[in-house]
Amino acid sequence: MPSNKKSSTKRAAKKSATHVLEPSFRSRKERLHQGESLREKVPLSSHAVWKPPRKHRNPIDILEASNRYRLASLVPIRYGRMLRSAFTFLRGSDGLMAHDLAMTPSTGIHVQACGDCHLLNFGLFATPERNLIFDINDFDETLPAPWEWDVKRLAISFAVAARDNQFSAKEAEACAVECVRAYRERLRGCSKMSPLEVWYDRLDAQTILEMSPNSKTRRNREELIAKAKTRVGDYLYPTISGEVGGRRRLIDQPPILFHVYEKDFEQNVKIALEDYRISLPHERRVLFDRYRMEDIAVKAVGIGSVGTYCFVSLFFSAENHPLLLQFKEASPSVLEPYAGKSTYANNGQRVVTGQRLMQSSSDIFLGWTQGKNGRHFFVRQLRDMKMSAPIERATAAQLKMYAEMCGMTLARSHAKSGDAAMISGYLGKSDEFDKAIGKFAMAYANQNAKDHAALVAAERSGRIKALIEEE
Repeated sequence: MPSNKKSSTKRAAKKSATHVLEPSFRSRKERLHQGESLREKVPLSSHAVWKPPRKHRNPIDILEASNRYRLASLVPIRYGRMLRSAFTFLRGSDGLMAHDLAMTPSTGIHVQACGDCHLLNFGLFATPERNLIFDINDFDETLPAPWEWDVKRLAISFAVAARDNQFSAKEAEACAVECVRAYRERLRGCSKMSPLEVWYDRLDAQTILEMSPNSKTRRNREELIAKAKTRVGDYLYPTISGEVGGRRRLIDQPPILFHVYEKDFEQNVKIALEDYRISLPHERRVLFDRYRMEDIAVKAVGIGSVGTYCFVSLFFSAENHPLLLQFKEASPSVLEPYAGKSTYANNGQRVVTGQRLMQSSSDIFLGWTQGKNGRHFFVRQLRDMKMSAPIERATAAQLKMYAEMCGMTLARSHAKSGDAAMISGYLGKSDEFDKAIGKFAMAYANQNAKDHAALVAAERSGRIKALIEEE
């Protein structure tokens, strides 16, 4: 990290007196009032401003430092994906944005934060009951942290995506504002619910259809939901596997999917599988024991995660029913330098616990393990009706509607762990905060564009190497 990490961390700490994540038994009225009183120290209008530090902020230095835990051979793929556009750069630069957001105003109210809260980390997926819901689906960076950081990153992602889609500045800002408005209003609604009602609350497929403003939008959503129902492990299974020597195996597709041939690798996998099994609740172990692993390979995934260890494991039941599990490396959260270290010794457990706390329903195979050389992993199913919105084809009106769903969903997630009444008291009923974040999002979108240009220049100068994949 650049030399200003310690100083920026101290500045962030001075900006807020942390409210720990613990239940409050004060009345809703008292908590609303306490939140409202925070406006004296942190005015709502203060969130509108983005001013980059004058010194020691080199985006390439920060990005290079984030490669510490990555496989060197896969880093060029990460950079290649980040170079595609300002939006893909934003997706891969969560550590850079965490550094920047830590220097912005904060009330000091903490929630279980996503840590990488951008618009493509929301989507449809299946609950254990096989119902489709819309929720946050990526928790690699989750950690207790200021609620504002998630809201700001999400709003920025809408501003950047809108600009990538060639929307006007007015339309881009409107998408960011809509996201925050939905968050504010939904959070106030959650503050009136009982704790159980908040935990039971979810945005399911039927509700999404009922929210459609017209018949065309409803048809589009019906098609998206139908497509999501095909994206189960069984659907992906034939595309990444084939018959090899009479056995079903994962097919090498380097550098995206490939096998590891190292001494003691199989023994290390066996130990890691047993550790994973122990992390499961007893009843899930009974289910897991119905399967046996047939093959395992490395897979390059996402943008921000590229270069970290990620394995795809192919399992079969006694009757050859397939199961695909993903073992994904969990490095320390990008929020740790600014929000404090995780209380969990295993970062995989940090991810799993954060996911269970933020989601309305989670994968039944969620667990964690530890691999060779002390690397931490979390485990989940590989595609279980998972589907994100096709943002690149969205109109301004469609993106604005999607912003509403994301804002509502984030509010419910924050309400599960944080003090919804206190945050609502701070936000109030006016749109002052919404507009402030809209302005901030547009200002930071300009910063993001400059940082993306810096990465392009670094690749052209030879400072970094990038592998541009075929679309």
